[in-house]
Amino acid sequence: MRLTTKGRFAVTAMVDLATRGGKGPVTLAGISERQKISLSYLEQLFGKLRRNNVVASVRGPGGGYCLARPASKISVVDIIVAVDEALDATNCEAKGTCQDGKPCLTHDLWYGLNETIHEYLGKINLQQLVDGQSRAEAVEVTLNGVSGKSSQKIAA
Repeated sequence: MRLTTKGRFAVTAMVDLATRGGKGPVTLAGISERQKISLSYLEQLFGKLRRNNVVASVRGPGGGYCLARPASKISVVDIIVAVDEALDATNCEAKGTCQDGKPCLTHDLWYGLNETIHEYLGKINLQQLVDGQSRAEAVEVTLNGVSGKSSQKIAA
């Protein structure tokens, strides 16, 4: 099982959107610039996210995208599924047809892994990721401030 760039980029872009979304619609060009993700790729992803009611688009001057529902109601699995990302560790798309139409010897192992990953990502919502990002930025500012003050004291 592997999460491709499609799922990773979608989650990253959604965290960016949720972080800035309270101030009005967010442009894909802005997300593209900040996250270093191709604008055309974001357009494809956000088309899928919009069709799956994860984001809403706002047309016209000052337009862009906003969340279709509160960040606390959008799970990571909602985002990944919306962009058609397969979270499947089996070789049979979880159908049990891995080996000549029957489950292989390790089918249950990989199927269980699928369920565990899906459950885990379903428990994490966009708001938690935004809050975690905010805490990380606050720690970085604090550490930079502390190291800057230490350097000034040493120099003095």
